[in-house]
Amino acid sequence: MFESLASRLGSVFDRLTRRGALSESDVGEALREIRVALLEADVALPVVRDFIEKVREKAVGQEVVRSVTPGQMVVKIVHDHLVEMLGAATEEINLEAPAPVVVLMVGLQGSGKTTTTGKIALRLKTRERKRVLMASLDVARPAAQRQLAILGEQASVPTLPIVTGEPPLAIARRALQTARLEGYDVLMLDTAGRLHIDDALMAEVAAVRDATQPTETLLVVDAMTGQDAVNVGKSFADRVGITGIVLTRVDGDARGGAALSMRGVTGKPIKLLGTGEKLDAIEPFHPERIAGRILGMGDVVSLVEKATETIEREEAEKLAAKVQKGEFDLDDLLSQLRQLKKMGGMSGLLGMLPGVAKVKKQMADAKIDESMVKRQEAIILSMTRVERRKPDIIKASRKQRIAAGSGTSVQDVNRLLKQYDQMRTMMKQVSKLGAKGMMRGGLPGMGLGPGMMPPRGFDPSRFGRR
Repeated sequence: MFESLASRLGSVFDRLTRRGALSESDVGEALREIRVALLEADVALPVVRDFIEKVREKAVGQEVVRSVTPGQMVVKIVHDHLVEMLGAATEEINLEAPAPVVVLMVGLQGSGKTTTTGKIALRLKTRERKRVLMASLDVARPAAQRQLAILGEQASVPTLPIVTGEPPLAIARRALQTARLEGYDVLMLDTAGRLHIDDALMAEVAAVRDATQPTETLLVVDAMTGQDAVNVGKSFADRVGITGIVLTRVDGDARGGAALSMRGVTGKPIKLLGTGEKLDAIEPFHPERIAGRILGMGDVVSLVEKATETIEREEAEKLAAKVQKGEFDLDDLLSQLRQLKKMGGMSGLLGMLPGVAKVKKQMADAKIDESMVKRQEAIILSMTRVERRKPDIIKASRKQRIAAGSGTSVQDVNRLLKQYDQMRTMMKQVSKLGAKGMMRGGLPGMGLGPGMMPPRGFDPSRFGRR
């Protein structure tokens, strides 16, 4: 979401950190560029003004002048104020209330409210071990209630039975009564939205709020709507009262202004980010980590957490045992491809590593993209079991059959086999190091996945690997 902003700010900071000393005019020029970058990213003007003034106060002071590395000091000041603007501390859903805790979901139509309701319910069920009941109050949009019921089935989370013709307020009261009688920990209410803010929408949401007294009123906002998302946030905050914000579609090409503005405009924290279409594609909003991503410092903590969640320990141990014996076949390669996809693909992983903006450009120049991973998976799946275990038997006629079966070319098959040979050679080298060597050096090549070998000029030492 923040790629263009991160690129712009990265070039500004590159120039600053190259200089041994900074004058007030140097800082002023940098702040002007930062201001333009933030405005182009759709950050609200009042938020930009406040941010620039706070940074200027610190950046032209004695603290920077006396610093051994003035440029890096300015970067730190920008980082600290960016964290402050985003909300300083991570705040998740408040469950500190008598059961059932009511979570009211509000927002405009099309913001992803119903899907987000399902995602949060699944998250509370799996991570917090809560009994969750969902209820749809959206009687205006055709099949909205059925959509939530289907999401409930997918997440194995109960939904309130649908009664045709029942008005929203009556549904809310029935849901609350059911949650109390059946011992649910959390009740999630998915309200109706509109294409724009109107009095009828606000009156309906306010009536449900008054009847259910929610602990959390979460505003769901599509990050792709840019500056308008800020106006929506302000209207709901002023007229209904919200306790937090959930930003959806942050995996798209949004410029990020909504995320940077919402806290400042509404005074309420961003609590969660919707990162994809799947029901588990939602994560907490960590201001410090997001600030690190924007400024090219990476987010290694989130990367480790994602790896811990997605990589199956048993599979990893099996692979490590095979590598120690010098064994590595195309089934192992396929397994690694699938792990890579689970973790968000190459772009998702690189976005969490520090200082990778230039590497991303190198990868783009080398035509390394997410579609390559899918093609390579298709190529391996078009092989027989014997071919996967003994790739050396794959000759011309087999390559033609595999290419036809995977919808690729013989050149693509050759490229995959060549990269597999390179990885197998490295695996043999690793096996000679023994277990300690494997722990110290990792599995060479596996971090980038097959077909993702580092471009020329890629220096792994910059990522802490020696």
